This record gives sequence, structure tokens and C-alpha cells, in this order.
Amino acid sequence: MSSTPRVGALLAEAQALGLDRLDAQLLLGQVLGRPRTWLIAHDEALVPEASRYRELCGRRRAGEPLAYLVGFKEFHGLMLEVSPATLVPRPDTETLVHWALEVMAGMPGSAQVVDLGCGSGAIALAVKHHRPDARLFAVERSDAALLVARANGQRLGLTVDWRLGDWLAPLQGQHFDLLLSNPPYIAEGDPHLPALRYEPLEALTAGADGLDALRQLIAQAPAHLRSGGWLLLEHGHDQADAVAALFAAQGSYGPAQHRVDLGGHRRCTGAAKIAAAA
Repeated sequence: MSSTPRVGALLAEAQALGLDRLDAQLLLGQVLGRPRTWLIAHDEALVPEASRYRELCGRRRAGEPLAYLVGFKEFHGLMLEVSPATLVPRPDTETLVHWALEVMAGMPGSAQVVDLGCGSGAIALAVKHHRPDARLFAVERSDAALLVARANGQRLGLTVDWRLGDWLAPLQGQHFDLLLSNPPYIAEGDPHLPALRYEPLEALTAGADGLDALRQLIAQAPAHLRSGGWLLLEHGHDQADAVAALFAAQGSYGPAQHRVDLGGHRRCTGAAKIAAAA
């Protein structure tokens, strides 16, 4: 009688150790190269790769993101490759994409849009997917992250002008209709950081109050925006008022607006550049 464990037994074992049922299925599907539907229909199938599966389950129980273990994450209807060089795309960031598409509804097909600090390319690719007529740029300072973003664009057949560099530095002399960013916005020393230890710290934290990157973007963006062009920013659930104050203090923007995330928090703040006085 074979000692090789079966699909159903391995899934039950993982759940008994506290692993979420969906996570257990996705990890086993990754090991076997099979979809969840196959697992459900083949409960008695043998799993010779059980040791590999148990290793992945152990890493997941230790807190490693599922997306890193399976190598992908769904975002706004697109399946994206991710790695420890990139943040794991989160549903709250879809709020920024929805707002961008709302703003772009009034723009011509030649609209030029930039995703600043693009990571896996999630924002730029989601916008390009819905507005193939627009020209998308994406900037990322991490070589490793940019390689992931480029690969995602190529695999999805979505054309984005990828640039390596820090924020707006690779775009000197250019002007755009819309700038988007999900920058680092967690304060250094925040008690939630240990739970995010597997993700790149430089993409998470920004100074003592978490606002350093947001300050920099709000200050630099007017030099790269056409009159009436928008800067839309994601930020922490309790930072909306502080970010709106930064927009107001800069002096180049109209009134700041907000958009709420799935939990009802003001997750994004943005404003349009006003025309310079004659």
C-alpha cells in the first residue's frame, strides 16, 4: 500500500495546522501545476511532491505572503507576477485605478499618464488595459522590481514606457496629463511593520511621519503637469487631511479631493494643477 499522501489528506493536514482552506488549495495547485477545480475533483490523487507542499505551507504559516509563494497576484482583473522585490498589490489600490479612469474619461486618446514607483506595474498595466489609447509611463527605482513590471507588461501584451529612476527624475522636461502613485507612506517604527517583514521596506516606509514621499511628489509634480493635469496619490487610512494640507500649502493645485477604499476610509487624495496667473 502506497505511503504517498493524497490530495484530500494533504489539504486536511494543512487546515488542521491552521492554514486557510483557499491558501492550502492554491499552494497545492502551485506544486502540482493544477487549478483548484482539479484538486476538488481529484481528492484521491497521489501527491509525490508532498514534502515541497509541506515546506510551502510552513512558510505561509510563518507569515510569508501567499503571492510570493505562488508567484502571482490578481489585481483589477489582471494576473500579475510578483516577487519579494515588489509589494504585493492590494485591493485598496484599485481605488486609485478607478479614480484615474474616472479622470481620464474626459481626456483624449493621446493622454499621457505616469505611474510613479510602479513596483510590479499593477497600476500602470490596469490603466493601460482599460485605456489602450492612452500613453502610459512607469517609473521605478528598483532594478529588480522593474524587471518584474516589464515581464508583466510583455506577458499581458500591454505597452508601457518603463523608466528606471527616482520618482520624476527620468522624466525631466516632459509634461503629463495625469500622475499616479502609491508611494511608501508608513511611518518608520510603525508597530504594523513586523507583519510586513517579507515585503521591501523601501516601498513601505517614508520618514518619521510616513509623509516624506508624499511631500516630495506634491512638491515636484507641478513642474511635470500640464495645466489642468491631475496628481492622484494613495496614502494611509488616517492621512487624508495631512495630504490635503500638503496640496493646499504647495499653492499650484485646486481644491483637493478624496476617494474611499473598500473599508470606507479616505484612501486616495488628489488635485488638479491650476493655470499660472498671467
